Amino acid sequence: MIQLSYKPFQLNLKYPFTIAKFSRTYTPIMLIELHYEGFTGLGEASMVPYMGEDYESAAAFLKKIDWSKIAYPFNYDEIRKYLGGLSAGLPAIKAAVDIALHDLEGKLTGTPCYKFFESEKLLMPETSVTIGIDVPEIIAQKLSDAGPAKIIKVKLGRDNDRELINTIRSITDKPLFVDANQGWTDKYEALDKVQWLAAKNVALIEQPMDKTNFEDNKWITERSPIAIIGDEAVQRLEDVDKAAGIYHGINVKLMKSAGMHEAYLMIKRAKELNLKILIGCMSETSIATMAAAALAPLCDWADLDGPFLTSNNPFPNPGFENGKWLLPDVPGLGVPEI
Repeated sequence: MIQLSYKPFQLNLKYPFTIAKFSRTYTPIMLIELHYEGFTGLGEASMVPYMGEDYESAAAFLKKIDWSKIAYPFNYDEIRKYLGGLSAGLPAIKAAVDIALHDLEGKLTGTPCYKFFESEKLLMPETSVTIGIDVPEIIAQKLSDAGPAKIIKVKLGRDNDRELINTIRSITDKPLFVDANQGWTDKYEALDKVQWLAAKNVALIEQPMDKTNFEDNKWITERSPIAIIGDEAVQRLEDVDKAAGIYHGINVKLMKSAGMHEAYLMIKRAKELNLKILIGCMSETSIATMAAAALAPLCDWADLDGPFLTSNNPFPNPGFENGKWLLPDVPGLGVPEI
């Protein structure tokens, strides 16, 4: 039977991370290991505060799991239902279990995780690196730190959006992703910003207005010259259908989707609905970064910048070349145990 071990970890950010509605300096992480037949599967839960999970809720959930009900070979549909029935919500700690099971299965079968999803390494999209809201001097420093990345993601949603973009454009002409984080409140002003941003070589905009404001988000999408992506509005599989007709695409994050398996189902469903797909992340270690990278070749864009934004990643940073994460041909995720 699978044996579980876990430990809390504080993942520190290189800079205070500020978006439209809050700022933080670290992220609580729960690192887990699943031991079976001499192999160890690695997983993590990145528990950003606004999602409502913490060390206590994660530990309590892990203690509920009856590991005799999760037998190898793993049936991920059944595991998803079982974990979902133990507690409502808590997608990050469920993701930790799902990621660790995939890593374990990869090691048991000698298979790189990306091959479980028929990902093509050559289709890996370039990943963006995020610049949080800040003063011009720190923005310049952050852009310098993001040097290897070919795409910059910018957090907007306050009253200095144009100043921030102009500061970045005075330093770099790299393509931009923009995330308003529900920070815009007037659809006419929002559309005016969208059109202005299109002229600034912005490729996409995430969640322009409140996730519950379906009509105004749809109104902006219908008039936007660039892709409008549902982020906070799209968390689990059932949200993908709701996004069709409101957004051009969706942002899939493992910490919201409860892991790799449901993220894959979301990607498949989005393709059926002709929705574009951005695969994103929270602040994460190499474990969740490589778990998402295994799915990234199935997506149109990637925003997997955890190792760039954190200062104490306990694992070696994954390989990164020409603006893209490298998928190693080793069993599992390719993250060494520590």
